[in-house]
This record gives sequence, C-alpha cells and structure tokens, in this order.
Amino acid sequence: MPKAPPLQILILAAGSARRMRGADKLTEPVDGQPLLRQIAARAVETGLPVTVTLSPAHPARAAALQGLPLRCQTIADAAQGMAHSLRGGLAGLPAEAALLLLLADLPEITTADLRRMAEAHAATPRLILRATDASGTPGHPVLFPAWTRPELMALSGDAGARQILQRHAARVRLIALPDRHATTDLDTPEAWDSWRSGRA
Repeated sequence: MPKAPPLQILILAAGSARRMRGADKLTEPVDGQPLLRQIAARAVETGLPVTVTLSPAHPARAAALQGLPLRCQTIADAAQGMAHSLRGGLAGLPAEAALLLLLADLPEITTADLRRMAEAHAATPRLILRATDASGTPGHPVLFPAWTRPELMALSGDAGARQILQRHAARVRLIALPDRHATTDLDTPEAWDSWRSGRA
C-alpha cells in the first residue's frame, strides 16, 4: 500500500478583515513582525508542508511572507466567502493528505500547539481533531482526515467547515491547548487593544 502524503497545513489568509475598519489584522505587528508572518513561521517550524491562501486585494500579506519556505495560493474569488478560500487552497494539495486547517488571526497559537495536533492525528488518523482552549471551549485549528476531502470541496459561502463538524460530531475528538491559544482571535481594533493591554 502506498504511503499517505504528509499532513498539510493550510492557513486561510484571504479574508477581507472588514471588522478592522480599514486596518488589516493580518499585518498588525506582533513581537516585531506582521501577525501573518509570525503564524506562518510557526507552521513552517513544524516541518510539515505549509500553504497560505491569499487575496489579490491584500498585497502586503504576500510581502509579509517573503523568504518563508511555503506555498502561496492566490484566491481570485476570495470575496465570495471563506469556503472559496478553503477550496482554492485544498485544490493544490495532495488528494490523500489530511489537512490541518489554521486561521491566520490566532496570535497565541504556537509551533508546539501545531505539533500536538499532528501527534494526535498520528495516533488517531481517522478522527477529526478540534483544538480547544484550556477550559474546553472549541476553537482552532481543526484537523480534517483525508476522508473529509469531498465534503470540504463541496462547501460554499462563508460558513467554513462548521457544518462538517456538526454532521460528524461522533467522529470529532477535542484536543486541549494551553490557556486561550485556540480561542484568541482578534477581529476588531478593540480586540487588538485589549489583547495588547493584557500582554503589557
């Protein structure tokens, strides 16, 4: 039996960030570098293949990734919703590969968190794995085995993969990550201000 391709990390970074009111959350500085570069670099440090979906409307995001050993996938129809970004990124990945789906606005996700998800997948390769924070609240990233690929490719609009998680709830295993790593996402200027205040 041929060996399955390695787990693929797909970072969704093609969204419009409308709630930032003109700013771009993915180029906000975190520890001296754009958020998108930070999270992409942490993904690369796992040693797994990394693909980032990008919108042509945000060239600064592509610039932030220069020099990193990853693949960028431009999504021409990104404005039509998250599912278009997801499907566009998936289309370029090996058909038999599992997918670790990572949102680009999670500043507390670490390389160790991503490795924890990959290790759990190696132990239970047929289960969907969803990260939670330390209190058990579900968040991101989410790991989808290869058998979910047809359903992922059938998604549309801006709902993401939530409906797949609901449909296969009995096959979802929760993976606890430290603190609020899985649930800290920063979508508004106020959220950024509050988060930075907490780190001061």
